[in-house]
Amino acid sequence: MLGLCNPGLGLENMKATPTIYIGMQLILPGETAPNHKHTPSAVRVVVEGSGGYTVVGGEKLPMEKGDLILTPPGLWHEHGHEGQGPVVWLDALDLPLIYGMEASFSEEGPGQTIDKPVGLGMTRFGQGGVVPYGSLDAQRSRFPMLRFPWKDVKRQLGELAGVTPKGEAVQLAYVNPETGRECLPTLGFSALQLRPGEELRLPKRSASAVLHVVEGEGTAVVDGTSLPFAEADTLAVPTHAEVRLANGSSRTPTYLFMVDDAPLQRKIGIYHVFE
Repeated sequence: MLGLCNPGLGLENMKATPTIYIGMQLILPGETAPNHKHTPSAVRVVVEGSGGYTVVGGEKLPMEKGDLILTPPGLWHEHGHEGQGPVVWLDALDLPLIYGMEASFSEEGPGQTIDKPVGLGMTRFGQGGVVPYGSLDAQRSRFPMLRFPWKDVKRQLGELAGVTPKGEAVQLAYVNPETGRECLPTLGFSALQLRPGEELRLPKRSASAVLHVVEGEGTAVVDGTSLPFAEADTLAVPTHAEVRLANGSSRTPTYLFMVDDAPLQRKIGIYHVFE
């Protein structure tokens, strides 16, 4: 495991932004991570490889490049690899926030029994706007969908790009399909497409963020600092930062994954987008 630490925040503090921890993790064929749960909210974004998986609450969640997988606070989860070659994923957690509250702890337990069909979340919620009828009366799960396959998000970004005016962001938010709100209480996730040759100014916000390059290349200018990026690179965006993004290709799109702390700021009433 490799932590991506912003030196301006102190390397010993293991922070990419004041509220977000980012790490890279590699798992080899046959390796496993024991079943455990913890108080921080966490997600995995698959950077490369195939054959890895996460089990959350008895549901096996296959890992393919670009997939987003949730491991919400307090839920048992474990990892494994039954394919060939290494699998690398990016971890994003609200660890600095939980540390600051002195509320961080984890617990290990026996391995889980996989008692749910593979693809349960996608089968139930893959089509937006419709839900199982029984869920209207049933007690709802806080986290009904745990895996968001990249191939589906990429396809939806392509469709959205076709109807989005030039100069506007082609961006999709990952949400709880039953509520339409953010997946996790403190961290938000979205996917962004830069069309061929596109230059885009992101809105200046009170939230901090981390950008991860899923596919493509380009340049980010963050508060006047130019940062060339390529596939699998990760960039930190401080609060109140001016951000401009440019696709380095005139022929193919570039795709970015974003994690931010906007949900936390919305809940405590301090989130702001500047004109």
